[in-house]
Amino acid sequence: MARLLFVFLLLAPGLVASPWQRHAIDASEKGADGVRLADVNADGLPDIATGWEESGVVRAYLNPGPAKASETWPSVTVGQVDSPEDAVFADMDGDGAYEVVSSTEGDERTIYIHQAMGDEYMDPASWKTRPVVRSEDKGQWMFAVPMDVDGNGSMDLVAGSKNDFAAIGSWRFPTTPGGKASWSRWYGAGWVMSLVAYDMDADGAVDIVASDRKGPRSGVLWFQNMPGSAAWPARRIGPEAEHEAMFLDIADLDGDGIEDIVLAVRGGPIQFFRRGSARGGNWRAHDIEIPDGFGTGKAVKVGDIDLDGKPDLVFTCENAEGDLSGVGLLRHSGDPTATQWEVTDVGGPEGEKFDRVELVDLDGDGDLDIITCEESDLLGVVWYENPAR
Repeated sequence: MARLLFVFLLLAPGLVASPWQRHAIDASEKGADGVRLADVNADGLPDIATGWEESGVVRAYLNPGPAKASETWPSVTVGQVDSPEDAVFADMDGDGAYEVVSSTEGDERTIYIHQAMGDEYMDPASWKTRPVVRSEDKGQWMFAVPMDVDGNGSMDLVAGSKNDFAAIGSWRFPTTPGGKASWSRWYGAGWVMSLVAYDMDADGAVDIVASDRKGPRSGVLWFQNMPGSAAWPARRIGPEAEHEAMFLDIADLDGDGIEDIVLAVRGGPIQFFRRGSARGGNWRAHDIEIPDGFGTGKAVKVGDIDLDGKPDLVFTCENAEGDLSGVGLLRHSGDPTATQWEVTDVGGPEGEKFDRVELVDLDGDGDLDIITCEESDLLGVVWYENPAR
């Protein structure tokens, strides 16, 4: 009966269903700003790194497994830094243990590496924080992606910043442990939101896809990895400066076997960039409306939420004030290029400013749940339980 009710709610055009059950992973601080996933303890479960911007702490959360996923998760404060905007797991020294890399904005303007010194991963006293030296006061850092940029076998960071001297580029680390990183500027940006490592041209080399929120060249673009060359040339996806480009996702939305791009837009529709070629070109743009009753677009993620074999869109919002919802689900009725999709309210009126979103089966029942965080109303790091099963 519950399954039939869920399907009915999704199939009724324009219907906003009752909010899903929300579980708090951590609601003890203020300003939860993003969730990044990795299995840091090799137990087969995704763990979470989050920076709390207003509280000035960076935390790692260990997934307790399906039976305890609805409880507060075990966590450790890996460092205390001002204005952490992003936090991501990365094995920066190649020893098999995960560090946490935080990117800070405000007046801090530094990228930090937080490292557990010893085997006591969950003891905050074992964690030490050090800056990526030349990143200090170089920009308001917004996001970082760990990858081997130059192919020398050491972990590097692709990073982006905002406002004055904003840029996308790479911090390249030498193979010598403890060596200082060098900065390579790829692109003058306005306000970097997304950086995603993905092989866009199917040549076996991982490229970088980015969304740039502000400035005359705002929009979506990708940087081509050219092995053997220090150059990472920029390739545009869609028009420049049409909307404020927020967080994006890469997925095959139309089922043609080729990965597309979907983009949340502040104050506008979700943009679906449909790709006609696996080599990275022939893009066609389609707009998908965020219906009334929700805030302004912040992030979007593709996944089969209702288990019907077709991809759906989960989106989060800012400015979800009053009775507006900040988390929603969109489902198309057969045409993914349609402007209007059927909508389900996931979040309800609680929460105002949500962020990145991830889709994971946290309770082990075979459907995808929604992980996100809320920055303003003290909801913290949360997940919404999918009622499909």
